[in-house]
Amino acid sequence: MDTSLTGLKREAPTDARQVRSRNALTSALLALLEEKPFDQLTIREITARAGTGYATFFRHYPTKEALLADVAAHEIEDLLGRTIPILYASNSYESTLELCRHVHEHALLWAALLTGGAAGIVREEFIRQALGLAVGTQSRHPWLPSDLGTIHGTGATIDILAWWLAQGGDKTSAIRPGSAHSPAEVATILHRLVIAPLVGDTMERQAATA
Repeated sequence: MDTSLTGLKREAPTDARQVRSRNALTSALLALLEEKPFDQLTIREITARAGTGYATFFRHYPTKEALLADVAAHEIEDLLGRTIPILYASNSYESTLELCRHVHEHALLWAALLTGGAAGIVREEFIRQALGLAVGTQSRHPWLPSDLGTIHGTGATIDILAWWLAQGGDKTSAIRPGSAHSPAEVATILHRLVIAPLVGDTMERQAATA
């Protein structure tokens, strides 16, 4: 049995009505995840928000976890568009801060992806996509294989974000995930622990060459 995120995803529909239904379901899930944790959501809530029939849901997905997998694939691609440039940006701290602000703005969604039951699968997909995006890049350190640097940097970033999102309350709390620490605080941790050791402190490099 394929337990990867790719294996959980369903083939995308080609019929226009089916495409609209699937888009409505994914949009509904994203909206609901901004209101409550994934574990508290029901399929009936999702279909009601989407404006689709209960039976329609099962024409697209066998479970709500399969719907989450579809959402996760898109969100991973979007977040990696913010994460990978961190390693090569002219100002790596500002890029790190932007990443943390984005995750904080969508804390319930990312808590569902990174701290829920599918966290291991999401982590594997993160690293798989990151490796694909980093093909052809060179490590700053001659002793560090570039693919290993990507695996370490992406994995450590996920671990720090997951730790952050687990702070500030439990699944029954009204406190949003990650509320115990600000995006700036987490960006500083992430930059010092992961980003700067991998690519160097770009702000220091800029000052040295000014």
